[in-house]
Amino acid sequence: MSQNENSNEICEANVIHVDTVEKVKLDMPEDEDLYELSDLFKVFGDSTRIKIICALFKEEMCVCDIAYLLQMKQSAISHQLKILRQSKLVKYRRAGKTVYYSLDDEHIKEIFNMGFMHIKEK
Repeated sequence: MSQNENSNEICEANVIHVDTVEKVKLDMPEDEDLYELSDLFKVFGDSTRIKIICALFKEEMCVCDIAYLLQMKQSAISHQLKILRQSKLVKYRRAGKTVYYSLDDEHIKEIFNMGFMHIKEK
């Protein structure tokens, strides 16, 4: 970016548009909700977790299957699944000695797909 383009991004007028600020302030979510949203997006900030989510789009899977698919140790996958469970992105069900993981709900697919569409637009 050239110096000229950069200067175009800086507001040179020191004016507060009170009506605009007040309107936006009324619609701002509570800080606690924004912190929780921030934490959710942090969970998406790890490529292993993204791969797990992507795999679970297709089929519920056990830790062994996910580890084999991603060529990783089961302990590493279990750790990531724990984080995904705590964030309510995946759920599990037990069938005998095997635990199967799946996406918690359809919202996860929507979040993922919107992010994916965004990066593909560029």
